[in-house]
Amino acid sequence: MGGVSDGDRLPFCLRSPSETPPTEQSKPETESCRVPQALADDGRCRVECRAFAHLAFRQKRKAISESTSTAEPAAERSLKLALAAARTAEDNRGENIVVLDMREITPVFDYFVIVTGTSRRQLHAISEEIDHCLEDELGDQRMGIEGYNESRWILLDYGNVVIHLFDSETRDYYALEQFWSEAPQVHLPWQEKSDTAAEEAAEGDRE
Repeated sequence: MGGVSDGDRLPFCLRSPSETPPTEQSKPETESCRVPQALADDGRCRVECRAFAHLAFRQKRKAISESTSTAEPAAERSLKLALAAARTAEDNRGENIVVLDMREITPVFDYFVIVTGTSRRQLHAISEEIDHCLEDELGDQRMGIEGYNESRWILLDYGNVVIHLFDSETRDYYALEQFWSEAPQVHLPWQEKSDTAAEEAAEGDRE
């Protein structure tokens, strides 16, 4: 996928605050698709260009989400949702699950949950199960979904928490963990338990 510089690999609303947004001349014609023209011209303006449109609008929705989470502090609520989404993905055989703490990086999101799926069917299943967990069990409300039909990058927008479900190729190409490398990864409690169990089993085999 040559010909696209590092600066053009992501929509500008995903970029760090120090980066300059594209000029008016570099924006695609549609207001719902704010990626550099170079990205739009070579056919990659699909899920990614719609998923992060209208940064100011997302900030407004974040404030609405915080105002409706009165039962518990907003930060605790966000972490609870992120971990629930990650655990649901794990239960549905999602791979390479990462939760990034975005709170010190950008005011727009609290957490990113990033998951790889091995097939279109699996990505759909993970998406639907996360919605079921966060909406039906935790009483939250999804604000938007992108990329479900394309099934290469499905984005579930829960305001303070954004869940990215990728196929392997698309995840490697956009490399969100590397792009947001300053964001610390959140410890996933169940992974430590799994590692401990594996170590105990290996120790038992040696005995």
